[in-house]
Amino acid sequence: MHQDTTVCPQLGAVSAPALVVPTEEEEPPGTGLCPQGAMVRPRGQSALHNGVPLARERVARTSLPTRRFRRRFYPEIDDKTWNDWQWQVRQRIRSLGQLDAMLRLSDAERAVLERPEGKLPVAVTPYYLSLVAPGDETQPLRRTVIPCAGELVQLPGESDDPLGEEHQSPVPGLVHRYPDRVLLLLSDFCSTYCRYCTRSRVVGHGGISPSRGRLQAAMDYIRANPRVRDVLLSGGDPLTLGDERLEWILSRLRQIRHVEIVRIGTKVPAVLPQRITPKLVRLLRRYHPLWMSLHFTHPDECTPEAYRACARLADAGIPLGSQTVLLKGINDSVPVMAALMHHLMRMRVRPYYLYQCDPISGSGHFRTPIAKGLEIIRGLRGFTTGYAVPTYVVDAPGGGGKIPLMPEYAVGHDAGGDMLLRNYEGGLYRYPDGCPEHRPPRLH
Repeated sequence: MHQDTTVCPQLGAVSAPALVVPTEEEEPPGTGLCPQGAMVRPRGQSALHNGVPLARERVARTSLPTRRFRRRFYPEIDDKTWNDWQWQVRQRIRSLGQLDAMLRLSDAERAVLERPEGKLPVAVTPYYLSLVAPGDETQPLRRTVIPCAGELVQLPGESDDPLGEEHQSPVPGLVHRYPDRVLLLLSDFCSTYCRYCTRSRVVGHGGISPSRGRLQAAMDYIRANPRVRDVLLSGGDPLTLGDERLEWILSRLRQIRHVEIVRIGTKVPAVLPQRITPKLVRLLRRYHPLWMSLHFTHPDECTPEAYRACARLADAGIPLGSQTVLLKGINDSVPVMAALMHHLMRMRVRPYYLYQCDPISGSGHFRTPIAKGLEIIRGLRGFTTGYAVPTYVVDAPGGGGKIPLMPEYAVGHDAGGDMLLRNYEGGLYRYPDGCPEHRPPRLH
């Protein structure tokens, strides 16, 4: 199939992937979303080529790696069971024996997995493990979920709580850093544990439970602080809670009159898209204005399942933004980051933040120099739509908050008072800065 290709100096050649046409039994019962961004027409409506109807386009319900993985390791599991999010959580791959049976572990990976102690447990949903390369320890997704020796090394400047959250926590599980908003950790549970997790000191260890007593204490604190207008729900992953518990939390927050906005930070659409059920979406849309920050790391996460999950959320009127962590050897190049941002745009997810990796203990093998992040922003700005360019931020160690960083586009003023600006191609342009009466006259 012919592929259209565009070329730019920064991104290189970027091809539009061909449409995936699955076998008949994999065709969804109705219209769906094509991960490649091709238009999907309503049932019964044919495409036209030179006025001649073509066969109705069909869209894969899942990717080829996932189909192969299921045939090999879960041949007896039907589609209904596989797509049950609670089954996916119960069947998480957590032990060395399970990983050894499904992946060709390297000696280095095996050595870390054999250690009884660890700062962060290992757990991966069957769905997400199906996207992991079984024989390549350097594959980006594999490096984000399978431990390596690097996370056992603590470098200077690293700490278990680099953002100082524990010193800004007036009640257990609630962080109050900014004047008008708080972070509420609902639990410490995730369906899949990312090796670069900022909260690896608490996530997965059972210390933060979604008990009503603890959550009620957090609600009481929010109610007593009328300056708080924005509540971010995080964890752990809030969407791993059941519908009833999640609704209890949302309904209590909506009873606090000065809480204007509720946000949910989640990686579920990437690692457990089966959780985004029609029932969940109906629940969430009752509590608008509700926003979501989604955590996508690499284009390989942008599967048909992820597209459908985001479509359900977007169709429910939930604004979606992405928060991507910059990771060495995983997404630290302009072409990879551009591909991810373009996927997000097609999924109706607005690229929001590109995070410099926090200096958590054992994160040195993931962290890039800040110059790399600036290089990526410079390689995106002007070469793709501005909507696809996230804000590059450093979350200041010690609790200083998010600090945005940008390449130097403002060069300075010339002798005549004009501002010199550098555009995305490196060209210099003058802008008449300031009010005319404040600018010195220019000699002709």
